[in-house]
Amino acid sequence: MSRADRIAALKAAARRRILVLDGSWGVMIQRRELSEAEFRGDRFAGHPVQLKGDNDLLCITRPDIISDLHDQYFAAGADITETNTFSATTIAQDDYALDAQAVWDINFAGATLARAEADRWTAKTPDKPRFVAGAIGPLNKMLSMSSDVDDPGARSITFDEVYDAYRHQVRALHAGGVDLYLIETITDTLNCKAAIKAILDLADEGLEPLPIWISGTIVDRSGRTLSGQTAEAFWHSVRHAKPFAVGFNCALGGELMRPFIAELSRVADTLVAAYPNAGLPNAMGQYDEQPHETAHFIEEWARSGLVNIVGGCCGTTPEHIRHVAEEVAGLPPRAIPERPTAMRLSGLEPFELVAL
Repeated sequence: MSRADRIAALKAAARRRILVLDGSWGVMIQRRELSEAEFRGDRFAGHPVQLKGDNDLLCITRPDIISDLHDQYFAAGADITETNTFSATTIAQDDYALDAQAVWDINFAGATLARAEADRWTAKTPDKPRFVAGAIGPLNKMLSMSSDVDDPGARSITFDEVYDAYRHQVRALHAGGVDLYLIETITDTLNCKAAIKAILDLADEGLEPLPIWISGTIVDRSGRTLSGQTAEAFWHSVRHAKPFAVGFNCALGGELMRPFIAELSRVADTLVAAYPNAGLPNAMGQYDEQPHETAHFIEEWARSGLVNIVGGCCGTTPEHIRHVAEEVAGLPPRAIPERPTAMRLSGLEPFELVAL
């Protein structure tokens, strides 16, 4: 099946049913209790800094683990799996002193591993094709917020540097065979805009265009992203990308995320996606919410007509995804609303001017 055929199949499947994304990667990798040597492998045996904790690097040094996790999530009922490339940019990987070639190789390997498992599962169950989302995570540097409390205008990085880092990543993901891009866990909308521009520019230059899924993060009950935007303002800021899907993930569990998903569902004229954490972490940083509890919240969203794509973030496991897939099976996807033509702007708050 060509990539164009896969994208057409993805869009067709989204019209018919609620799609299911995979769950957490961090928690599953942490359970392996890997050693520093396992993170390094042969290629990075003599690397000058510690690499333990760089989960993305395992695409190169322990590809067997990554392939197995894709397999577990597909077996649990996921339609879409993410590449293990959440922090695979030159900016984020600079913390581990990894160069641009290593970062390219992480993304390319992450995409090819996911592609191989998705194709294998599609061959097994052709009536349920599987898809690969190229994971593009947040950076450890922000464009919207000052890096110096005494200087509101101070920034530790420029827009062009963020753009270049994301451009490098999305080119490698594309070369590795992903079906769509997932810009996720967005804390800074301006960083997200740099990623969007990198993707759109590649398409303008002749690279096969891929669907874009944009997923922000509401950090607490205030209903705002870390850079201060409300759910509707966030949508106004990214709508120009004409995304395949928009939504929220991380930070909150299903119970607390619901009002913000409902707000996005009201205003977004595209698919709405949501993948919450398994509740909030306990005092030890662990997630106690059980699979049936997470699935209960997501099932209610589905029955209320709020979502088109669901899945799990921090603390969720293949068992969580299995329960979610079972609970939403047979439920209709959210109907995409038709919104009146209007001028829609945003800062921290949304602004809408409708012609009379």
